[in-house]
Amino acid sequence: MELDDLDWQMTNYGGVGPKLARLLVEQGHLDVVMRAAAERGEWYCAQEAVRALCARGEFQRARSVIEPFVAIGSSSARNLDAEVLIEWGRIGEGLSLVRPGDLGKASDGDCIAYAELLVKAGLVDEAIDVLAPRVRSWWIASSLVEVTDKQGRDDRVLRLLEPLAVEARQAASDCARDRDLSSMQELHAMVLERVGRADEAIRLLGADFAAGRFPSQNILIYYARLLARHDRLGELRDLATGSKASVVLEVYADALRDRGRAEEAEALVREFIAVTGCLGHRAYLSRVLLADGRVDDSVEVAEPAFGFYDCSNLLVPLVYGLLDRPQELLRVLDHPSVKAQEDHEEYGAWWRPTALASLGRHEEAIDLLMRSRDKSTDHDTMTAHLLHLAGHTDMAIAHLRTVPSLKARQDLGELLIQLGRADEGLAVLPTVAEQRAAQQAKPPVAAAVDDNGYSVDPPF
Repeated sequence: MELDDLDWQMTNYGGVGPKLARLLVEQGHLDVVMRAAAERGEWYCAQEAVRALCARGEFQRARSVIEPFVAIGSSSARNLDAEVLIEWGRIGEGLSLVRPGDLGKASDGDCIAYAELLVKAGLVDEAIDVLAPRVRSWWIASSLVEVTDKQGRDDRVLRLLEPLAVEARQAASDCARDRDLSSMQELHAMVLERVGRADEAIRLLGADFAAGRFPSQNILIYYARLLARHDRLGELRDLATGSKASVVLEVYADALRDRGRAEEAEALVREFIAVTGCLGHRAYLSRVLLADGRVDDSVEVAEPAFGFYDCSNLLVPLVYGLLDRPQELLRVLDHPSVKAQEDHEEYGAWWRPTALASLGRHEEAIDLLMRSRDKSTDHDTMTAHLLHLAGHTDMAIAHLRTVPSLKARQDLGELLIQLGRADEGLAVLPTVAEQRAAQQAKPPVAAAVDDNGYSVDPPF
């Protein structure tokens, strides 16, 4: 194992991914997970093994799992090792592993990691001391708010944030752009709310809105959600039906739905769509109608955007929302407005076969897949997927064994692990080095873009 491979693995979720490693532990294969960490350098297996061992109180074994990753210089492994020591009660030893030699010269990331561990060690004031000199940074300020939640130090946090919130309001009044200051009003309000001073937070943000001192939409959305959480529906209604309706209308609609006023929420959104034609709100309404089981109504709302060839095509979220309801999915796919998007058959080439396979019609599904002209879909691995969906898992496994590709090995390994065949699945999975080499061997392809520089091919 080399540090470059480990960094690539973390960046690309390579090797045995987090979900698969967690599944192995949940299935009782801790020994397999530990072996994968030791023999294959599987970082996510190491993480899950450490969590499981610490839960058992086996801290020394947990440290032995991390040791090879620490030895090659991984800062993530060093932080995890420190976490184990702190949980073990060896606080000073754990903190010494991650304490920056010179806090003044350390990176923001290193300071945040150290502060997080200080809080886990119960040294909250010391954590604040580490972050306070840099609190003008939005990243540091956000981390400060996060790590001190429920730690009994909110008064101290407020003293640090209040002058910055005042400065942010002045900068917004002066139309001065400052990325760091743009989140300070929101962070200050968050801490006010969690100490029971929500009315004060609402008053401050309400005055900011009235004076036009909102440097970002995030603050406006936070303000709307704050009003909803504290039953200030009158003020929220005024906000959601005024000049900022396009930004916060959905917050108001959700608040109405949460209070049993779904019909009122639907009527409000439909009226807004009729007046503005806003695609985002059409997507929202289609989504909530689908969640309510009103498939036909959801299709009717989304249908005007079925023909769009970009991320605004509202057929896609409908399809994903119906993957576990194959009969209804087929009904949607038979809608007259659903058609292949220009020359890109891959846009939905697997949707109908997936629905058919889920209904047990695997021969029909595979035949349809094979007649597809789509070259972006791996027909071999998709065939195995369809067989598995149709309940023919043995046939799916046998098929994947005949396919000489890393993708087939990955799918086969994951399927075997899901079936509880851990050793067999792990032996099949490609190593991190193999995955990395395959990725680097692919020649770079220049993306096709329009006159504005946007991609004209998926993914957009």
